[in-house]
Amino acid sequence: QVQLVESGGGLVQAGGSLRLSCAASGRTFSTYAMTWFRQAPGKEREFVATISRSGGSTYYSDSVKGRFTISRDNAKSTVYLQMNSLKPEDTAVYYCAASREMGPKGTYEYWGQGTQVTVSS
Repeated sequence: QVQLVESGGGLVQAGGSLRLSCAASGRTFSTYAMTWFRQAPGKEREFVATISRSGGSTYYSDSVKGRFTISRDNAKSTVYLQMNSLKPEDTAVYYCAASREMGPKGTYEYWGQGTQVTVSS
């Protein structure tokens, strides 16, 4: 069993930055690829970024490429999402999820509870 807990969300002005963290319990963190999703009010959940088990490979949605960076620290069982140049359309609840293979497709075995990111214009 793996528990995922996101943190780092908040209110920021457009153009600002936030770093989200997703801390995992258990000793099997390094055996999972990790992915960030987001869901804005009234919209479907959207893929944001994914990282391989070792951290050597990453993949981003076109909407965040060049602005967001996903990384992980397996020693700390934590995955991060550095978000720069934030836009109001980035406003959403952000979730991390664990799967055996990199996203966006695949079967996600564990999900966090989400953290709210609000970007004001």
